[in-house]
Amino acid sequence: MAMNASTPTPFLSPYHSSLADLPKSAPQAPHAYVPQIRLYQDWLQQNRGLAFETYKDLWQWSITDLDAFWQSIWDYFDIQSPTPHRAVLVNNAMPGAIWFPGAQVNYASQVLRHVEQAHAAGFAALMAQNEKGQHQEISWPELQRQVASMALHLKAQGVQPGDRVAAYLPNIPEAVVAFLATISVGGVWSICAPDMGTLAVLDRFRQIEPKVLIACDGVTYGAKDYDRMSVVQELKDALPTVQHVILHDNLGVADLASSEVASAIRMSQATSKHGPEVDAFKPMSLPFDHPLWIVYSSGTTGLPKPIVHGHGGTVIVALALKILHNDVGCSYHPNSWGERFHWYSSTGWVMWNAQVGGLMNGTTCVIYDGNPGGSKDNPDWSTLWRFAAENKVTFFGAGAAFFANCQKSGIDLTQCGDLSRVRALGTTGSPLSAETQNWGNAQFQRIKAQSAQSPYLHRETDGDIWWCNISGGTDFCGAFIGGNRELPQEAGVMQCRLLGCAVEAWNEAGEPVHGEVGELVCSQPIPSMPLYFWSDQHNARYLASYFEMYPAGHGRKPGGGDADAAHGGVWRHGDWLRIGAAEQGQNGGEGCVIFGRSDATINRHGLRMGTSELYSAVEALPEVIDSMVVDLEYLGRESYMPLFVVLRAGLTLDAALKSTLNNAIKTALSPRFIPNEIFQVAEIPRTLSGKKQELPIKKLMLGQALEKVVNKDAMANPACLDWYVDLAKKHLAKSA
Repeated sequence: MAMNASTPTPFLSPYHSSLADLPKSAPQAPHAYVPQIRLYQDWLQQNRGLAFETYKDLWQWSITDLDAFWQSIWDYFDIQSPTPHRAVLVNNAMPGAIWFPGAQVNYASQVLRHVEQAHAAGFAALMAQNEKGQHQEISWPELQRQVASMALHLKAQGVQPGDRVAAYLPNIPEAVVAFLATISVGGVWSICAPDMGTLAVLDRFRQIEPKVLIACDGVTYGAKDYDRMSVVQELKDALPTVQHVILHDNLGVADLASSEVASAIRMSQATSKHGPEVDAFKPMSLPFDHPLWIVYSSGTTGLPKPIVHGHGGTVIVALALKILHNDVGCSYHPNSWGERFHWYSSTGWVMWNAQVGGLMNGTTCVIYDGNPGGSKDNPDWSTLWRFAAENKVTFFGAGAAFFANCQKSGIDLTQCGDLSRVRALGTTGSPLSAETQNWGNAQFQRIKAQSAQSPYLHRETDGDIWWCNISGGTDFCGAFIGGNRELPQEAGVMQCRLLGCAVEAWNEAGEPVHGEVGELVCSQPIPSMPLYFWSDQHNARYLASYFEMYPAGHGRKPGGGDADAAHGGVWRHGDWLRIGAAEQGQNGGEGCVIFGRSDATINRHGLRMGTSELYSAVEALPEVIDSMVVDLEYLGRESYMPLFVVLRAGLTLDAALKSTLNNAIKTALSPRFIPNEIFQVAEIPRTLSGKKQELPIKKLMLGQALEKVVNKDAMANPACLDWYVDLAKKHLAKSA
């Protein structure tokens, strides 16, 4: 519950512009670290007279008094606007919420406000490395200069606010520069990774009709170079709205003199400008809800959904998430001096956007371009860890599958260089198993013992390394569930629902449940929810995607209860969620577990569950590299559930191993979840962002045509589908 504090005393947040006299050199000795969420609560107490007994009380306030909470975030981070906002939330409707009307912001302005102080303290804005070991550092003033130069170039090419700029670039500093330059002049950014198939890229870019295409000549991945000039030409030919092409020499294979790519200049030319015009450049002030970027759903069925987010909503939610919950501090503030933030991603995943978001906080971002597991011929899951050690990373994030692969490969992190500065591990993309989290804990305990004299090691805690496990999505470019530096940890469990996120688990009757698995819903708007889908007439696709499962108004009253239907429906995210547990948990019953997608659910003999628990049981076996399960439900007869497993090299799925798998499932879950059949496969089909394609394979085996259930160009391994198509034919013939 909230309590009035005693007489408030003046207290500036660490991110307030008035805090101009920060030290220009490192603190003389390591100090007692204060978690970012504690600094915020101290500020609330001293500036708002609010104190909360528990985190749940704080969370309840944040989702009940929406105006007060989001105003506090605006003030705490000192978000700048040349004009005041008239209100915080004008219309509490989903969709249709109107946030901070009258305010003017620009994501790029939030980034570039840190240039002077971060540079004076001696910190770089970007540190980058690729598979070839090529290292690049971009200072804050140089980042500002390149952004200004390219922004002026885009303006000269006629880019106006609202024009789309499409990028076909890998995870390199040039992508960050191009992004910030585009949004500085009001352009709307959209990026695809060069490892995506041409048709997958066109399925996205055709919908948004870009005016400018920024592309690279090629990429390196898995120790191989891939020339992409022919793809760039295909993109230009298939996008008639493109009036200008900017080409980055990533491999140095492009010869523009003989190239057919019309209107192309090299990116190095666009970013080379110096002089008074560059020095005087400032990003435009834009309405709070001006479009920032267009991101896309996974595209496993039909055309990808082009999701539009706004400048203001993205900025305010990213600051709250990145700092308060992910505990990523400002590099030049004494409390988090020297912070270096890394979250491995390709540009085809929303975690690229999250990685770049570290710059909004004045944090040095450390990025890696390439395969985190080495090459196919020479797999090496120590690659990213050695990179982190060499670059003195303090926050190390990656997909949950990355950590699982590290565990499976048997690497020893004490042999990967000095990782004593790593104080936090971040995961997302899929549920992190308790086994993998415990493996990481044991590894960092060994690092701690090996580096006992390090002044940097875990100065915040004497316990396990802190895991920041988050779950959210591309859909709203944020997280619903995640970390809290002050709450206890439990392996395999996320710590809390995030501030401002009115997340609940609902049963089939649309009632909130605790300690049970239910549909993940969010009953109140969040500023970063999509403005709309591009070219979506009457919000038809937007409404169908998130808001049509439950009656309008049901569960929409802040703090609980129903509201008028004009408020719209709750956001249904499409995940199975359990909040708390009836019999266990260290976090007051508030820890959260995601059990997979609710549309790929297993429902066996009346007992339903997500797929992640089964994967935890199966993939804990040393023989299993990867797995996937689908539950085929039939009207009037028993369901059929096959399990697919990828085994270690040299192993064959014999009767003994099948028995081992079944026993593992029976022991960890229930005899109800023993599969009908088990198949050894070469690969599990995955999207480019690494997600298992459970639903498309389920639909395929139920008789739907391959081309209607999966977009091969959105897949990481489309060749593996032939085996599943053949199996589906045999299964359908047998079950006819």
